[in-house]
Amino acid sequence: MVKEITIHKYPIKENNLYAILDIETTGGKFNEEGITEIAIYKFDGHTTIDQFISLVNPEKSIQEFVVKLTGISNKMLKNAPKFYEIAKRIIEITSDCILVAHNTSFDYRILCTEFDRLGYRFNRNTLCTVELSQKLIINQPSYSLGKLIKSLGIPMSDRHRASGDALATVQLFKLLLEKDLNKTIIQSSIKYFDRRVQKEKLKNLIDETPAIQGVFYIHNINGKVIYLGKGKNIKREVNKLFLKGTKKALKIQERVETISFDKTGNDLFTSLKYNLQLDVLSPKFNSKEQQKLIAKDFNNDDFIIIEKGRTIDENAIILVEDNEVYGYGFTNLNYQENKIDILKSILTPINNKIKTKNIIKNYLHKNKIHKIIRL
Repeated sequence: MVKEITIHKYPIKENNLYAILDIETTGGKFNEEGITEIAIYKFDGHTTIDQFISLVNPEKSIQEFVVKLTGISNKMLKNAPKFYEIAKRIIEITSDCILVAHNTSFDYRILCTEFDRLGYRFNRNTLCTVELSQKLIINQPSYSLGKLIKSLGIPMSDRHRASGDALATVQLFKLLLEKDLNKTIIQSSIKYFDRRVQKEKLKNLIDETPAIQGVFYIHNINGKVIYLGKGKNIKREVNKLFLKGTKKALKIQERVETISFDKTGNDLFTSLKYNLQLDVLSPKFNSKEQQKLIAKDFNNDDFIIIEKGRTIDENAIILVEDNEVYGYGFTNLNYQENKIDILKSILTPINNKIKTKNIIKNYLHKNKIHKIIRL
């Protein structure tokens, strides 16, 4: 649960100070990332009055895709200062400042996590230039830093390096200050969050989620499913969801209370379960996809699809009868599959037959099935 400690209600003063920053990280699991580079520009609303830029030795390896994105390699960081060696400077330069970044929730979380490891509670008021841009520079095709800066004609160099991104954010923030003439929008957007409780809860939820193939359900405090996800490794998918800084992902992170899951064992059942549950549950934070469904007949009227189950001694079964999908389920005894009446009593009946038929037809077209028994 996110506990909001303070939202300032007083007008922004002319002499307010801002610490505009950007952080590059190693990538990795939620709250296990390490800082590889940090840039902070202290800004008084008119000009930069101080700055701090440094590579950082994260004491862990950088993920390969991050190396390609930023150009920062493990070798470059070998002799760089560790975070505890620059922590005091970060505290000094950000003291009495409002922390500003493009997607502040990410940079602020990373900073708080690093200070947590040192046993220090790092608290700062924050402003997010993504949110401010959406309010003050409307109708942009994208609010990612690179695309937004380009569309506004703001010069930028060293993209995906801390200094280049932070300098671009300084220029963007200057423009936002000018556009908010009465400072009412910026004033109402200043936030201070104590995310310790939320971070610990998200970490525990990730730890409790198994690394299995299946479908997972995000429940709010009332038990209602607010988001449905799927994947070959649902632990990894939950971790990715909790790492995202999009507006939707942040709302899910704020409202999640528990996670439940269904193990599926194979791609076909994962797709089936996910799509059928979307129809039944209509979770708040899942996109409503409008699919054009065309009822296509199977090549045979009556057959059984057998795929691998959730365990080594189990089969996943789909029964097609009279060219319609009757139902799906799991069996672990051969006689259950050979006797249709027994099989029907085990299977879960299908209601959305057209959608299910389309899913199965597409899967059969693109994938090799373990076994098909024609009746």
